[in-house]
Amino acid sequence: MKRLCVTFLVAVLVCVCLAPEGLPAAGTANLVRIDGAIGPVPARFIAQQIRAAERESAACLVIGIDTPGGLDTSMRSMIQDIIASRVPVVLYVSPSGARCASAGVFIAMSADVVAMTPGTSIGAAHPVTIGQGEVDQETMDKIVNDSASYIKSLAAKRGRNQEWAEKAVRESATATAEEALELGIIDLLAEDVTDLLDAIDGREVDPAKGGRLDTAEAQVKTIRAGFRWRFLGILSDPNVAYLLLLLGFYGLFFELSNPGSIFPGVIGAIFLILAFFSFQMLPINYAGLLLILLALGMFVAEIKVHSAGLLTIGGVVSMFLGSIMLIESPGPFLKISYTVIIPAILATAAFFLFAVGAGLRAQMRKATTGREGLVGERGTATTDIAPVGQVFIHGELWNVSSARQISKGEEVEVVRVDGLRLEVKRAGPLEGSGRGSQ
Repeated sequence: MKRLCVTFLVAVLVCVCLAPEGLPAAGTANLVRIDGAIGPVPARFIAQQIRAAERESAACLVIGIDTPGGLDTSMRSMIQDIIASRVPVVLYVSPSGARCASAGVFIAMSADVVAMTPGTSIGAAHPVTIGQGEVDQETMDKIVNDSASYIKSLAAKRGRNQEWAEKAVRESATATAEEALELGIIDLLAEDVTDLLDAIDGREVDPAKGGRLDTAEAQVKTIRAGFRWRFLGILSDPNVAYLLLLLGFYGLFFELSNPGSIFPGVIGAIFLILAFFSFQMLPINYAGLLLILLALGMFVAEIKVHSAGLLTIGGVVSMFLGSIMLIESPGPFLKISYTVIIPAILATAAFFLFAVGAGLRAQMRKATTGREGLVGERGTATTDIAPVGQVFIHGELWNVSSARQISKGEEVEVVRVDGLRLEVKRAGPLEGSGRGSQ
């Protein structure tokens, strides 16, 4: 019996060792989506999903995409991950009405399989400089030539139309889904993911990725971005980053103006840290950031310096210019919206001119209550003051002293408060009152 058990265990081990490697454990096709600009967050998300698909030995990773383009560095990072992936990557432009433009075209050229839904488009990959202002023609030619050679190498690696790929860069060529199939830009058309998986079953891919797709019976595993990725996606929005910067400044300003408040300082610090994290993921022009900080300084100075409104006007102009310069983007999808900029500028100017200004003016106003409020007040001497006596002020009797003798019934004025004793002098005529008679 013991010998039989040992023989059985050896047979099981042999079967396990001889089993073919790379066989999908569950026969799944992982499905993720990119909707919007290509940036650091989508690039990191795709890299994570490629590693997850490799661990799960998925049949393939399908990336549904609808993008206007994005950042060059994020695009190249994503392409490197797709090419290095041990799992076939299928790029699917969907749903109908979607586009795969600019950086998306480069990513499409790098994918193992590219499919499009009818009613979608691809193209317009001409590079746009970011953060360099106006560049000379020679520099621009170098950038275009580099991009053209890069996309041609990607197209050649996947056996796609190199000529059209180069035109997409040099001439911003575009194509509909049907035209893209006819020109050899993509591999097939598909109405939905199920149709896509049936159509790519048996298609030859890179031998390092299995050599052949087996997706006919694959179960679609839809992967949605979790809270972390959604939160990072929100932070990568330039409008959110801009508002976080302003709110963070407000919080710290309140804390410094009212030490010990704690809550505004804590919230302001958190907002500023989140704003700087957001700026790390965006193409920031630091001249724009400095202009915004200069504007905030002008608004604060307006409260304490009487400039006849010149500092306020300068602050509004500086903040407007800084806001439109803050994000250097190849397209409007990564710029701060004017519907955010204009209300933010007006609200900031009003905040400093009225709310903060009123508070500081109240702090500088002469005290009207307490000990400080007695200085300058007038009353009537109820006794002779020589040099001490009593006066009646604010409905109260006070012990007073005076450097000169004052007779009972005379009007006095408080010049100093010393504990519970007042120092007074004989009151002079009120401003605007006349002397003598006609």
